[in-house]
Amino acid sequence: MLGLSKFFSKNQSAAFLKAAVLVVEATNKYREELRELSGEEILARFSKIRAHAQEAGATPESDLPLVFALVREAAYRTLHQFHFDVQIAGGLALAEGKIAEMRTGEGKTLVATLPATFHALSGKGVQIVTVNDYLARRDGVWMGQVYHYLGLSVGIVTSAGAYRYDPSHVAEGEDVERDAEGSFKVFYEYLSPVEKREAYAADITYVTNNELGFDYLRDNTAYDASQIVQRGYHYAIIDEVDSILIDEARTPLIISGPVGDSQTFYERFAEIVRGMKAGEDYSVDEKQKAIQITEEGMHKAEIALGLENLYTEGGVKYAHHLETAVRAQALFQEDKEYVVRDGEIIIVDEFTGRMQPGRRWSEGLHQAIEAKEGVKIKEETRTYATVTFQNLFRMYERLSGMTGTALSSEEEFYTVYKLEVVAIPTNKPSARRDHDDLIFQTAAGKYRAVAHAVKERYIKGQPVLVGTVSIEDNETVSTFFTNEGVPHEVLNAKNHEREGEIIAEAGKEGRVTVATNLAGRGVDIKLGGPLANDEERAKIVAKGGLMVIGTERHDARRIDNQLRGRAGRQGDPGETRFYVSLEDKLMRVFAAETLKKVMGRFGIPEDEPIESAMITKSLETAQGRIEGFNFDSRKQVLAYDDVMNTQRLAVYARRRAALRGSDAEVEALIRSLIAHSETARSAFETKKIELGEAFVPLLRRLLLQIIDTFWLEHLETMDYLRRSVSLRAYGQRDPLIEYRREGLQRFRQLEENIKSAFTESLPRLQNADDARIRAEEEKTRAALIAAGNDGDIASAPIIKAAGYGRNDFVTIKKGDATQTLKFKKAEPLLSDGWEIIHKN
Repeated sequence: MLGLSKFFSKNQSAAFLKAAVLVVEATNKYREELRELSGEEILARFSKIRAHAQEAGATPESDLPLVFALVREAAYRTLHQFHFDVQIAGGLALAEGKIAEMRTGEGKTLVATLPATFHALSGKGVQIVTVNDYLARRDGVWMGQVYHYLGLSVGIVTSAGAYRYDPSHVAEGEDVERDAEGSFKVFYEYLSPVEKREAYAADITYVTNNELGFDYLRDNTAYDASQIVQRGYHYAIIDEVDSILIDEARTPLIISGPVGDSQTFYERFAEIVRGMKAGEDYSVDEKQKAIQITEEGMHKAEIALGLENLYTEGGVKYAHHLETAVRAQALFQEDKEYVVRDGEIIIVDEFTGRMQPGRRWSEGLHQAIEAKEGVKIKEETRTYATVTFQNLFRMYERLSGMTGTALSSEEEFYTVYKLEVVAIPTNKPSARRDHDDLIFQTAAGKYRAVAHAVKERYIKGQPVLVGTVSIEDNETVSTFFTNEGVPHEVLNAKNHEREGEIIAEAGKEGRVTVATNLAGRGVDIKLGGPLANDEERAKIVAKGGLMVIGTERHDARRIDNQLRGRAGRQGDPGETRFYVSLEDKLMRVFAAETLKKVMGRFGIPEDEPIESAMITKSLETAQGRIEGFNFDSRKQVLAYDDVMNTQRLAVYARRRAALRGSDAEVEALIRSLIAHSETARSAFETKKIELGEAFVPLLRRLLLQIIDTFWLEHLETMDYLRRSVSLRAYGQRDPLIEYRREGLQRFRQLEENIKSAFTESLPRLQNADDARIRAEEEKTRAALIAAGNDGDIASAPIIKAAGYGRNDFVTIKKGDATQTLKFKKAEPLLSDGWEIIHKN
């Protein structure tokens, strides 16, 4: 049994785990009975529960042990993996709408099959949300066989296209290969490309967080009900929940379009700022990530622009451009915050180290960085729709999540999302050793010490994983390793396509892998390699298991713990250590001066470390302070977005009613809008008779156009209000209260504008050139579809199908949908209206 009493934590885990024992025992009682049944009998038993759940609208809690037992048996027969008791407890936590904290290597991907199946039985749909396209595809194919065995359909939605899990045309031999390599490799043969709507309509859908958010926004900018792809928000499981709900919570999802050309401004100001010096013309506050332009800097800019006073002659616009150019110069560095690839600036996620194609910084910052790097400046954009991840996921009736590191942020999870965190015990006791940090005076000394330590392990044959905080750091470590003659694999945002397979191999004998802190997250590192036999594994165990080295402390303890968790999975031996220098960001901001004096006084050489539990503890205290600061920042973002969210939901509900409501409902909605005007009421009756059947479709389109026109203007004014309202703090007024008050006034004005515009337009309603209007709507729609997608697939030339190998990857297109898959899978679809637009 679980032996849970040893693992009771200080939070609510103890009470939960005590109750979980009863569910685990009830699930285990079915083990022998189900083992005797045939596949048809298992499916019949499952179908009976499913029919009852669909009738009732939800699966009864009393059926949970049997459902879990059926899923466990299906996993055993298809994957040859049997859910441990602790995994059953983790599944229960997720089914109840909690966050399950499970250590790395404890099988979270398999755990998700339990609650996903339980909640999918009602037929309302379940979404399993992952952090990237690779994990969505991998998990959909790997776990798809469990769901398929029980008769459930599986959809996969990624930025590269949507798929259904379909094993019907795959040979038996490939299934054996998938069971062995499915934990790190995507088997595309099992994926059939479909429209997004079909993928979302599946019983269980694997989808990335970005695509889920962008599809929500696109659905709410649709001009036809047929363009809506998502279904209701019933139940979601978020994989790597801390990454999505915390690390990415400060970045709103925005769909935007071009507004105008101020390219010359950006180039001019980038040129001016190149001649400025930090400390003289501007100061930098690293802790607050802010800059302050000095009088000298302002004077320098005025001379360069030929102005006497920047503010009076240039207005706020000049000052804004100058400040943005200085921010781009001082706070954003290539290969750290962004990379330059194919003449484009691509944002690098500071937490995962992955590139974020399609994302752009707002308020002209992206254009300022483009000017700084001398690449083509893209047009400034206008916001069409926006939502934060906080408000996106709070729409779900029930939400749950899983990760290896959640307890340190449990306050935020509960405050924002009302999610409790439960620490699930490990299946085997942990044998990992976490050493105290080694502190060096300089970064160069630190890197030399890391290279020496890794070389020793490499000669011994012990596998080493080196975790870095940025792409720049990766390149530096790689240079030191090359100089020391240590062969190694570098894994960063520049080659993330292969990151799963590289990370999976990191446990092999003598393997050295250098990776940004979370690259390859979600992939297990097994000792001896992913396909190792007992002898190969035992050889690595004898050498001490996997050694994990961190080259710098991250702002968040969770990220450090995630890196540590790579070692010592499933009771394996392993060790971890962080190498820190006084030049690291965290030390510069919090602890440098005192330590420098101490190390200087004792004459410690730059590559000689000091090891102190007290310093390690003080670093963790500093991390706690930064986490608190970031939590406050996210709370602030959420408080402002809550104001917008109330308005957004009201506008989107009216839009949805215009799109999907019956003719009678649309007429009732219009009557409520024009109730104040006798003229409009009279025009309504006249036009109804005059236009006949075309009347309601024309009303729908007119209402959508009017709502969108005023809503876009409203988004702009609210964005401007959000930026300007902070100045009112100088007048002893709370900016948030002022934003709420004025936001409400402006929303009421928006409602009045919509009413009066509709009242004025109704008498002039007539049958117009439908083809022209449709073409305009399609043009707008195409721009929205492209927003958030990787690359520019839509503009690629169409290539004829001749000359492709069966296993060549191609991108195909039909209407709004694009898919990436092997040619042998694409070939039968070409006769169904799909076209090949790109060879990968």
